[in-house]
Amino acid sequence: MGTSVREVEEKVSGLNLSLASALGDRYAANAARVRELAAPLSGRQFWQKPFVFGNSFGHLVLHLTGNLNYYIGAQIAMTGYVRDRAREFNDPNPPSKDEALRAFDDAVAMVQRTIHAQSADDWSAPYSAAGTDARTRLEMVLRCAAHMQHHIGQMIYLAYEWSRPS
Repeated sequence: MGTSVREVEEKVSGLNLSLASALGDRYAANAARVRELAAPLSGRQFWQKPFVFGNSFGHLVLHLTGNLNYYIGAQIAMTGYVRDRAREFNDPNPPSKDEALRAFDDAVAMVQRTIHAQSADDWSAPYSAAGTDARTRLEMVLRCAAHMQHHIGQMIYLAYEWSRPS
């Protein structure tokens, strides 16, 4: 009793839906965590570094926004986004906290739409972009999620530092 082509196609389709759902949910959870951590910060705290080293919370938001818009938006969704990575960390006139978070939310929504638009074959499509050695779309989407987690860890520390009594 062999497996029919239809049964294989249904399994692949189901796996693709599960993968898209899991990845989309992870990006939603990451975005919610960034929003939760940013909520108690004033506009000044959002952009100011509490330490002489590292980045501000706001510049990390700009960095994650640029990362998603470039690696997934420009390279997979073909949005035409052009990245200015250096500016993500040192923009002398950054947007307001609300504008930065809105752009971040827009980037996450674009990622979720892109994830759900992928077919089973699309996940293994060749991938190439400056600054990464990811070889497939799936690998890059996973790396971007891990990259968000890394910076969320930094954001947790920054938010904690700002919440401490002076």
